[in-house]
Amino acid sequence: MCIGTPSVLTVTSRTSRDADDRSKHMRIGILGTGAMARALGTAWVRAGHDIRIGGRDTEAASRAAQLTGATALGSLAEAAAHGDVILIAVPAGAAPQLAKELAPLLAGRTVIDCTVPMAPGEDGPALTTGGSTSVARLIAEAAPDAHVVKAFGLCHESIWSLDRPAFEGSPLAVPFCTDQPGAATRVTEIITSMQCTPLPCGGLDRAALLEATAVFAIGVWWSGAEARFAFPAPALAPGTIDD
Repeated sequence: MCIGTPSVLTVTSRTSRDADDRSKHMRIGILGTGAMARALGTAWVRAGHDIRIGGRDTEAASRAAQLTGATALGSLAEAAAHGDVILIAVPAGAAPQLAKELAPLLAGRTVIDCTVPMAPGEDGPALTTGGSTSVARLIAEAAPDAHVVKAFGLCHESIWSLDRPAFEGSPLAVPFCTDQPGAATRVTEIITSMQCTPLPCGGLDRAALLEATAVFAIGVWWSGAEARFAFPAPALAPGTIDD
């Protein structure tokens, strides 16, 4: 008589989990059609989010939508109007001006900046901001009512092609900076939906540190070395006492 009971409970539990998952799916507008726009767009489509790609070039937006699996495409303004969350994935130097142009549409929305302000230098890649500010801060100043988050800029776009990014047995950690609790919640949910681990790194004043770290790591990779070898876990050192 009790044989069917576990099955009913299992179905109910699974239905509840599916409903919870659907409730966390978001509308995301992507501004840009380049490599990072396509890579993150693909990852977010895979995670079940509703993606609209926007670009100045309609043909480029169409190609990006086909490659990512996004069901909608259009202008930059249409993508900005679509999303609960907006990704700015254009060249770093163009991002603040774009934010200014779209400021009324970005108001009240979570705006993710994944750009890396980088240019070739004598000793390798260099920050174009000089380290005194961040592109994320400039975006926030250009669109003061947007809820800006710095995230997703540390990894090469190829990482987001992985279904469940994990390395040495641990899910990929995705650092982010924001001053807005609501934006932090949304980005945390997006990162979790990608099977990654959210890594809050403080307010937007710390975004410059993430940008500098990305430029440093890129320079190391370009030299043929491994950036991760510069950051071993303290617990791996024998006899270490964590002060």
